[in-house]
Amino acid sequence: MLFKRFTKILLGIVCVLTLAVSLSAMPVFAQTSDDLYLGGFPAGFVLNTQNVEVIGMCDIMTENGACCPARDGGVKSGDIIKSINGIQITSANQLTETMKEDFAVYHFSILRAGEAVDLTLKPIIDGQTGKRKLGLLVKDTINGIGTVTYIDKANNKFGSLGHPVAVENGNIVEINGGCLYGCSIYDVKRGLRGNPGELKGFFDNTCMLGTVKTNTKCGIFGDLSSEFDVSTLTKVKKGSVSEATMGKAYIYSTLDGNKSEKYEISIVKVDANNKDNRNYVIKISDKRVLDKSGGIVQGMSGSPIVQNGKLIGAVTHVFINDPTRGYGISIDNMASSY
Repeated sequence: MLFKRFTKILLGIVCVLTLAVSLSAMPVFAQTSDDLYLGGFPAGFVLNTQNVEVIGMCDIMTENGACCPARDGGVKSGDIIKSINGIQITSANQLTETMKEDFAVYHFSILRAGEAVDLTLKPIIDGQTGKRKLGLLVKDTINGIGTVTYIDKANNKFGSLGHPVAVENGNIVEINGGCLYGCSIYDVKRGLRGNPGELKGFFDNTCMLGTVKTNTKCGIFGDLSSEFDVSTLTKVKKGSVSEATMGKAYIYSTLDGNKSEKYEISIVKVDANNKDNRNYVIKISDKRVLDKSGGIVQGMSGSPIVQNGKLIGAVTHVFINDPTRGYGISIDNMASSY
């Protein structure tokens, strides 16, 4: 998977990184237009998950010294907090609000490595703030860098990544929306045999490109900001995997800054019916990519694949033992998933 993920951690009772985008009333989406604008530019994704995960614990200073009720009570990093005193917990903000309740003890229902665990924690008084605390550090978001594949201006939508954001066991992360931000690439870690490289970039939190609606097996999709400008993007027709042939093609991707470049590749295999959405095997042939990144690296997922002037798919995976080669998904599969 070529979505580069990272976590922001704040010190305190909880790490609250919620960006509320309600999915309670899902609209009916229009069919993807045949006239699209090429992406190829990087974006910063902030996805709101439906789980609150413990990422650490911290000591609380009291009049009797430092201690951590969460640690002493048996909480471990990686635990998923499902409920507290019977109150279902689905966000860090909800956890904060529940902690304000005047409970003598907190009965935690936790999911640990797939097993249910019940713990009882007793809060202590922070000597500096006078507030009741447990010393928990949690997250309810996944942040990362990927590439936007296409802009569907007619329907004010975007498609990106070409693969899902998933946990280690392969399960797709369930989300409650999220945000898409501008991003600039400042460095590239070269890909080597057995060691995938990665794009290194930073978010521009002042530039929100859109809101994320769904995380699917074919990518991340959502709505464009009303201020999104397509005047500098290339307009293309949507192609089909049935039109794809082995031979020369191009990808649009960004290895520096935030402006995409056109790079030559070869399509070495076409598999329209692949059940894992690995519809293309591609090989990077452009010397500029090979010199700078060694081939396909993390963060390039979503880079559009163009052949004969039509958008036919997107880059999704790299071959671990050969970074010059990778897989791509067809635009047919991407467009039909949102």
